[in-house]
Amino acid sequence: MRIGLVILHADPQRGGAERYTVDLAGALAAEGDDVSLIASSFGEVPAGVKTLVAASPGWTRSGRYLRFLGSVDQILDRERFDVVHAALPVRRCDVYHPHAGLALDAVRQGHQKRTGWARWWSRIGNRLNGRRQLFANVEQKLLGSVQPPIVISLSDYVGAGIAGTYRLPANQVVKLFNAVDIKRFDPERIDLSREPIRASLNLASDDVAVLMIAQDFERKGLPEALRAFASVAASRLKLIVVGKQPVAPYEKLAEELKISDRVIFAGPTKEPERFYASADAFMLPTRHDPCSLVVLEALAMGLPVISTRFNGACEIMTDGEHGAIVASADDHAGLVTALAGLLDDQHRTEQHEACLGLRQLLSHTHHLRQLRDIYSQAMSRSLPSRRRAA
Repeated sequence: MRIGLVILHADPQRGGAERYTVDLAGALAAEGDDVSLIASSFGEVPAGVKTLVAASPGWTRSGRYLRFLGSVDQILDRERFDVVHAALPVRRCDVYHPHAGLALDAVRQGHQKRTGWARWWSRIGNRLNGRRQLFANVEQKLLGSVQPPIVISLSDYVGAGIAGTYRLPANQVVKLFNAVDIKRFDPERIDLSREPIRASLNLASDDVAVLMIAQDFERKGLPEALRAFASVAASRLKLIVVGKQPVAPYEKLAEELKISDRVIFAGPTKEPERFYASADAFMLPTRHDPCSLVVLEALAMGLPVISTRFNGACEIMTDGEHGAIVASADDHAGLVTALAGLLDDQHRTEQHEACLGLRQLLSHTHHLRQLRDIYSQAMSRSLPSRRRAA
């Protein structure tokens, strides 16, 4: 099968949709498919995957996006793919896979996921961010066309947003949970030696290390995590924060909360699996996450997870069995209770074993079987990607 995977930046170091798309390309190629990544820039690409550059020169983000769309149209006119699978709004595709949720929903409701000044700035940002509005406009035309693509919903949480925004037939929206590379994210890997990694982070053998990996600390709930830690008076409970965002405001907050000695700001990483191996649990009190990939990776590594009902990834979890699902990032009491529960070593071990039981459901093998059914459904229709650009 000839498959074109479209994403703005095919760079797994950006995390989320980018990492998923590149990993998916590698998994499909490993099964013998003819796979091309169509993107404006590339990071490390798996063996056997072709790259097609959708050039996007320009001075502004909006201008670069419009040129990217034009380049994608030219590539689709030239290439004869069986299926075009897009991770962002484009003018034509057979499968639309909005990893961050619908673009139109982001414009209309994004500010509702934040509070106070963050909510005010989000409203201003929606008005000033021309590319965000362009994303929404292209998405509206794509899904409002005579023959729209199949839309992949990462979770029921995302599906509810799609149903509330666009009037699509029931069979046009298909739920497909994210997958992870369970060979890479395997706690039994020989090169993931736990104790040396913990020693490099100055963790004692009896410390209970809670990991948080994020690219948007504010939206993912780092301030709330720090405040919850401050309410659990246990010196052996430590928080490891991984991400490339500047940490000065959060270091200051940790100092004000008098927990600086219990928080480790580790910076960005290209090897998140090493941090999972060092940790005893994972925490992401997010305000909005369609289906957090890091949560699924943590579960695959056997880490009990603390997150919120605004995270689609939690749909694979059972509250109390695989960790804790709290009402929201602002549920301080729920976060504190969940963190305190991690100090029970036996209970944490039981949750660890339960999380490992989810590994096969999170595997690419299971995921690809479902995705191929979606591709077959798309191919049975008159493919939108075959229409020439206007």
